[in-house]
Amino acid sequence: MVNHDWSSRFGAAMMGSHATPLTMLERGEGCYVWGTNGKRYLDFLAGIAVNSLGHAHPALVDAVSSQVATLAHVSNYFATPPQIELAERLKRITGAGERGRVYFGNSGTEAMEAAFKLARLNNDGGKRRRILALTNAFHGRTMGALSLTGKAALRDPFGPLLDGVEHIDSTIEALEAAMDDTVAAVVFEPIKGEAGVVDLPEGFIVRARELTREHGALLILDEIQTGVGRTGTWFTYQQFDIEPDAVTIAKGIAGGMPISALVTFGEASELFKRGHHGSTFGGNPLATAAANAVLGEIEASDLIGNAEQRGTQLRELIREMGSPLVDEVRGRGLLIGVGLTEPVANKVSAAALEAGLIVNAANEYSVRIAPPLIVGDVEIDEFGRLFSTALEAAQ
Repeated sequence: MVNHDWSSRFGAAMMGSHATPLTMLERGEGCYVWGTNGKRYLDFLAGIAVNSLGHAHPALVDAVSSQVATLAHVSNYFATPPQIELAERLKRITGAGERGRVYFGNSGTEAMEAAFKLARLNNDGGKRRRILALTNAFHGRTMGALSLTGKAALRDPFGPLLDGVEHIDSTIEALEAAMDDTVAAVVFEPIKGEAGVVDLPEGFIVRARELTREHGALLILDEIQTGVGRTGTWFTYQQFDIEPDAVTIAKGIAGGMPISALVTFGEASELFKRGHHGSTFGGNPLATAAANAVLGEIEASDLIGNAEQRGTQLRELIREMGSPLVDEVRGRGLLIGVGLTEPVANKVSAAALEAGLIVNAANEYSVRIAPPLIVGDVEIDEFGRLFSTALEAAQ
């Protein structure tokens, strides 16, 4: 029997860094989850772009069940078949090819820590010491990833952070002004997810590739939230016909199992040497088997095409609601940001939850929407009714 006094239990047991949860969930299926209160919710957040196949998908359930009954963990002293299979798969779908190399961690922030080290190795005998990142960007909460994160509210309590990182405005002009031969790397999200699904200016990504090549800097793309098919291609940079020097991957890669990766391209693959980095759990057979199952299902069922199609459908639906609260609809594929005319995003998300819909207030002016890649007409129709209700309630 469930103890319904879960909120006080949570507060008494969990660290104070956690906000009080919105509700307590106990199971899920497809695009829906159920709370311990018996209420069903349409999940249009997907664990913050993690549950690519929704909840309890047979492909993931079967892969995890089979692997945990066979071999769950062996440490990084040994290789396993699913580990190598996943590394080869990631080299293929990222476009890194034969020269590509893969490092496995357990979370997005761990992938960014590895990326930070990679940037530091591209130093040209100490001549390159600067790393450029963007204001209002988010890359994680450990000290290296936090040093890259351009949000003062997250950074200020923990200074001094790692040196050498400079945060610039998200404009081509600011990037051009900051670039020279002392820059080791430029690091950014193709779409700023935690900032409210904010698109970069037109031409920014392509110009960043040109400038980093010109000055010998690495272009490191954080595709932790935007990758794995969510924006309508395997990775967002593929929509701009460029290749980075490295890309970080996590969230949707394994449908909820903790795993992340840093994938390097070309000469960047030669920077890490033996002993430079490591992880006890990273790339273990259980997590890599889960990721192989998820990526295999995304490919076999063309969920990338579904993300592109359903994303267009959702953006049009939101615009057609005609709500005076909706200022703009941002993002690509199934990563959508709804920009509001008033600072009521928390009210919208709260009203949505009350109506039975899970979305996220990224900030007071932005609602983030990121449903599972399996979403279809039935769920989108239901979303339209519930989200319209939430907008009206907030208004």
